[in-house]
Order: sequence, then structure tokens, then C-alpha cells
Amino acid sequence: MTRYLMAVAFGLSLVVLQMSVVSMAQTKRVPAEPAPVPSPILTARKILVVNGGGEEWSYSDGPFNGGADRAYNQFYAALKGWGRFELVSAPGDADLLFEIQFSVPSVEHQLNMGNVSAISGEQFDPQFQLSIRDARTNALLWRMTEHIQWAILQGNREKNFDQTLAKVVGRVQALVGQSATSASAAKP
Repeated sequence: MTRYLMAVAFGLSLVVLQMSVVSMAQTKRVPAEPAPVPSPILTARKILVVNGGGEEWSYSDGPFNGGADRAYNQFYAALKGWGRFELVSAPGDADLLFEIQFSVPSVEHQLNMGNVSAISGEQFDPQFQLSIRDARTNALLWRMTEHIQWAILQGNREKNFDQTLAKVVGRVQALVGQSATSASAAKP
């Protein structure tokens, strides 16, 4: 009889465990409220765009055209064309510092074959990083990174570069738009 009771108890505990797992899976998670955008981003009118650096290749057939300053030049032109901010040329005249950086680190891609790990060759992870700092305190207010999809053909790499830089500008626009929306919602 004892074995029978143990089997029943074990079976009941499995049923209870399964019901609690199903209950947890069905529980809807409430997304967290979005955190506020730092107020200097909200109130900024003048920005200084800073070149945080870019990859300079020692050979003429680098992975991207335009040299090490291409990301800076294109980002600057996009912000100037947007017209939301006045672009200034000295940190003392700016409310915010926008530092754009472009890098193309190589990464090792590993293929896992059972217990053996083989390196399949050098691959790249090109990326933009934008840091937004308060010009007066140099406090980091926001940072974003966008990865560029790698391509074998040069023309596709160039297209991916342009599209990803446009994403960075779009994220800035969304950030400022989010700020403007939250500011207008806070006003009576």
C-alpha cells in the first residue's frame, strides 16, 4: 500500500507542477514604462558633431569607400539637412556633443562540429556608434550602436553603409521626437 500511495503522491505532484508551468506561461508580462529621455536632449538647440574616428585601411581596396571620415561627413550632412538643430563649430557654443564613430572590427567565426571547433575564416562586424554628451558637463546622456550588414560585393557594402547610417539618423529623430512628445504631454 505504501508504494501505491507514493505513486499517487508522485503523480499528483507532477500534475501540480505541470499546472503551475502552464499558468506561468500564460501569465502576460506587462511591459515596463519607457524611461525618460534625459532633459538636455529635450531642450538642446545647438549641437557640435564630433568625429569619433573611423577605420583607415592601409590598402586602396578597403571594405568601404570614402575614407576614415565618411561616416562623420555623411552624418553631419544628414543632421544639417534635417534642420532640427543648429550645428556649431565649438564645444562652448553647443548644448550637446554628438560623437559619431565608425569601426570595422574583425571577428572570428567558429563552426561547431561536435566536439571540434574550427575557425572558418575572418569576418567583419562593421558598426556605427553614436554617443550624445552634455556639452557643459561632458556627461554621457545616450549611446547607440548600429551594426552594418556585411556583404561580399563592394556595391552592397556601400548600400548597407548608407542604409545603416540612415538608421542612426532615424534613431536620433525618434529619440528627439519621443522627447518632444513627452514634453508636450507633461505641459497642462
